[in-house]
Amino acid sequence: MRTTDGRTATGTVHGVPVTSDPDLLIIHGLRVATRPTDTRELAQAVGLAPAVVDTRMADLARTGYVTHRDGNMAGWVHTPEGRAHGEARVAEELDAAGEREAVADLYQRFLGVNQGFLALCTDWQLSNVDDQVINDHTDAAHDAAVIARLVEIDGVAQSICTELARRIARFDGYGRRFSEALRRVVAGEIDWFTGVMMDVVWIDSYHTVWFELHENLLATLGIERAKEGEQA
Repeated sequence: MRTTDGRTATGTVHGVPVTSDPDLLIIHGLRVATRPTDTRELAQAVGLAPAVVDTRMADLARTGYVTHRDGNMAGWVHTPEGRAHGEARVAEELDAAGEREAVADLYQRFLGVNQGFLALCTDWQLSNVDDQVINDHTDAAHDAAVIARLVEIDGVAQSICTELARRIARFDGYGRRFSEALRRVVAGEIDWFTGVMMDVVWIDSYHTVWFELHENLLATLGIERAKEGEQA
């Protein structure tokens, strides 16, 4: 089997990662997105031209794989049929590339730091976990200690992201997004640690990117988040 650029899909060739076709990028991009998204945002997220996403999205809508929501959370989302279609395409790509075992190993490395990161988020939000005291970020020493631990975890996350992107191109970008969020946190922009919105604008906080990477690994390996512990 061949990838969209003509390479035989049996893993990386001469260090070149496996490339996904546009339809897979779009349907999978909707799967891992943390919210409904418009075509321009999705195009930026998956590395395609907006015009390409517009055209492909129209085709996917006609097949019933995606739908557009209106209202406060307006944007494109996949349908149940689209989710199943995307899962089948991703599984096919992963197995044809011969990368399932490697990605599964990297997923286990991610899980090895996941609980520590979630605990770190709690420590950022609460200055006293036992008493559930909200962190007002006036204790510079507390925040500095938490950020120092985030820097340590980021080192592990970056190595995982680098290896994932080396094998499958659609994982490229996570490392840069983590670096940007960390840079902002270190610079004192506290919302970029665990925030979701700032001034009614969605932001790529460290937690947001972490959640998306986690969902991407689950979707790639065909693991339901609710049954994740059963995979250990």
